[in-house]
Amino acid sequence: MTQLTFPQGFLWGTATASYQIEGAATEDGRGQSIWDTFSATPGKTWRGQSGAVACDHYHRVDEDIALMASLGVDTYRFSIAWPRIQPDGTGPANPKGLDFYDRLVDKLVAAGIKPMPTLYHWDLPQAFEDRGGWPVRETAERFGDYAAIVGARLSDRVHTWWTLNEPWCSAYLGYGNGHHAPGRTEPAAALAAVHHLNLAHGLAVQSLRAAGAEQVSIVLNPTQCRGEEEAVRVVDGIANRVFFDPILLGRYPADVIERTRHHTDWSFVQEGDLETINQPIDVLGVNYYSPTWLRAKPGEPESDVGPGTIGIETYTPEGLEFTDMGWAVDATGLTDLLVRIQKDYGVPTMITENGAAYPTGPGEDGEVHDDERVAYLRAHIAAVHDAIEAGADVRGYTAWSLMDNFEWAFGYDKRFGIVHVDYATQQRTPKDSAKFYSKVIADNGLTR
Repeated sequence: MTQLTFPQGFLWGTATASYQIEGAATEDGRGQSIWDTFSATPGKTWRGQSGAVACDHYHRVDEDIALMASLGVDTYRFSIAWPRIQPDGTGPANPKGLDFYDRLVDKLVAAGIKPMPTLYHWDLPQAFEDRGGWPVRETAERFGDYAAIVGARLSDRVHTWWTLNEPWCSAYLGYGNGHHAPGRTEPAAALAAVHHLNLAHGLAVQSLRAAGAEQVSIVLNPTQCRGEEEAVRVVDGIANRVFFDPILLGRYPADVIERTRHHTDWSFVQEGDLETINQPIDVLGVNYYSPTWLRAKPGEPESDVGPGTIGIETYTPEGLEFTDMGWAVDATGLTDLLVRIQKDYGVPTMITENGAAYPTGPGEDGEVHDDERVAYLRAHIAAVHDAIEAGADVRGYTAWSLMDNFEWAFGYDKRFGIVHVDYATQQRTPKDSAKFYSKVIADNGLTR
């Protein structure tokens, strides 16, 4: 056995998202989001389930912070619900919405936990979608206003701000293949959404800096592409470089623009936009679950990885294990991804999501013995250490998720939490994975 020790100051945390845990969907002036609408549409979510109640975190903040403190986490990444702050996305702030997050931040600080809020984790105010959503420039512009409101209230106590979570999902799953809210299948709109999400990030960074924010960044979910060289190049452009390059280098990849010409002429990119998007960031948030294997298949329609991927299919090699999501388990992809980001972009990173869904529930002893999740976390935390040894500047690791929650279109069928939630009683039970992770935090490392 080898002891792997992480650098001094390495941050250990857990993560959640507002619509997945808060509940209280109609309380204290919260407006409707696209996920409220999507969930209420027959056939869109598992058994028609929604986040209307979720984990009732809105009423159980004290209990959940005590739970985090018992694990010993350094930091907590949560998201702020835009519809709680501005019920229709514009105008003055809803005082009760701001107060909720103000209290949450105060309680985290009092517990010795560094708050790391994400401004947008997919719950767009429905009023904006009614006017066109992320494919429309106004949404990005108003996001900058929203960032200014929240930043002015909370920046004095926040460790790191994350502007957006996984804009790939918002654009391609929301507007490309319709798997996520708002459920549209319009490739040109998906590409316009890519740009306006990037623009929203840049505008929010400006707003947060003006409000005194110390550290600001964005959370991406880069695809660690494997397989045939040309297929990898195409998908890396559509899925990764279309976000990496404007944010970190101030330009869009020429091959992506050319590859998607049959959908759009990219005229939504206006003069000055790339300068706005290319704001200095302090650390790049990286969400990772599994690699993607790719190969050419002539005649195939566009893959779900995004517009512009005609003739490419995904596949999975034999001999791998799978999570309850059907995702292959391969921790080496995380090492490769972090080393690639360091080599190509030279930016510090933080793992802002990493985890696995498994259905394991309480046994006869009342405990949750989720050995598969423990093995997944152990392998992936070790993979982060391997990346650091290979020269990647990785600043922290945030496990997804603190607790079982509403897993978007999968409803409550998939459980990612290191804490089990009985949705009938809202009882929280730390799983063996929580105990394992708590020891990793205490030791600032693990054995392999």
